[in-house]
Amino acid sequence: MKLVNEIFEEPEVANSFLIEQFDGAIRSELASRRLRYHQILLLERGTGRLTIDNNTFEISDNCVFLMSKGQVFTFHSIRDTSGYKISFGDCFWEKAPQSASNCKAVLFNNTNANHQLLLNPTEFGELSFLFRALHAEYGAKSYINQQDALAAYLKIIMIKLANVRLTEEATFDSQDYMLYRNFMELLSSHYRSHHAVSEYATMLNITARRLSDLCKRCSGLGAKELINGQIIAEAKRRLQFSSATIKQIAYELHFNSPEQFSHFFKKNTKQSPAAFRMQVVGIEA
Repeated sequence: MKLVNEIFEEPEVANSFLIEQFDGAIRSELASRRLRYHQILLLERGTGRLTIDNNTFEISDNCVFLMSKGQVFTFHSIRDTSGYKISFGDCFWEKAPQSASNCKAVLFNNTNANHQLLLNPTEFGELSFLFRALHAEYGAKSYINQQDALAAYLKIIMIKLANVRLTEEATFDSQDYMLYRNFMELLSSHYRSHHAVSEYATMLNITARRLSDLCKRCSGLGAKELINGQIIAEAKRRLQFSSATIKQIAYELHFNSPEQFSHFFKKNTKQSPAAFRMQVVGIEA
């Protein structure tokens, strides 16, 4: 595991949005980097490995990597790379039409299941075209509604990426997949106050067992694992990026007591909130 002083924070970008084209520009680096923004990496070609948190992936042609704000990544032995990198913050995503919100929820609320998406030729062709168009728009002369246009392009890209999952229809039917997407959208809005599978099942008008089963088929994780993962991700962000005390974070996330929150956090991460904060920030909680 990397020490705190070996991890560098990604720099801020204007308007919480950036798209870059690269051709051999990605380098292997000894230092790891922590993401300030969500990131989409489209690789047209390349070899090497990419470690995201504790997961390592082989880099190949025609693939996409998704990484969430706060995650740590490191490239290893990268060669002959080309493609595009998009960085965007939550405040920029809010410019995208509401109809695309569930796509972000599906892709970025459970990035452990979606870190790497392998694209077929049709999917790759469509996404390459969209990335080129977005890059051209980003580099165009500024005008009043340009940020809205950029957000619209990002919305289309996110919809296309979310629909890559539909190529796996042999493992689950489309009705269950749409229920799963609706669940992930609800989860992104209510995870602070709703921690039980039964609460989301009621909102979706299905049984808790069915919700757990369809989540397992669509993501490989049960509904409770997805809920807990979202809570842990938010807790880690607050422990790292805010000055709130552990007690304040516990109540903000609707735990009955700091002790209950600490037990939950340790059960899911194998370390206490105080130990996590010390590791990533270097200060005592």
